[in-house]
Amino acid sequence: MRMGLLDIQLCKSKGARVVGLTSTDTKKQVALDAGADEVILYGTEWVDEVRQWSFEKEGVHVAYDSVGSTLMDSFAAVRTKGTVVFYGMAGGDPALVDPRMLMDSSKTLTGGDLWNHVTSVENRIQRAHDLFEALRAGSLKLDTVTTFPLQDGADAHRLLESRKSIGKILLIP
Repeated sequence: MRMGLLDIQLCKSKGARVVGLTSTDTKKQVALDAGADEVILYGTEWVDEVRQWSFEKEGVHVAYDSVGSTLMDSFAAVRTKGTVVFYGMAGGDPALVDPRMLMDSSKTLTGGDLWNHVTSVENRIQRAHDLFEALRAGSLKLDTVTTFPLQDGADAHRLLESRKSIGKILLIP
């Protein structure tokens, strides 16, 4: 949910229509408050719902997948010539992708690791400056932060594993 809230805001700032996917009604409302145009709950036939929601019911132009185990569902939710951006494995490893499926559907798979993009001190400083400027300007808002004393790290981990958390979880020394 944490990265998804930032994704929503960044996509909306570029003029996109955004459909989110989350696990609870509480998180659904948080995503709507962050600017999502629609939010669908896991456990439903979400791929079909996304396709029905999309322009001309052909599927979305791009799906951002940080879950991993949902990668093939993300491919099913994007239109022909659509793109899936893979950037995490919160739900486990993704299935292997058959290059023939990409060719047959004219779909693109892309992804990357932050540390391959942020490779110099200068680049980190510039990106941090851009981030803090967006925060100051109010075009990007951070979500809820839950803090735990460092000695309660096990409790923080249990909250994270429960999937009930919204926002960042910080351990304070």
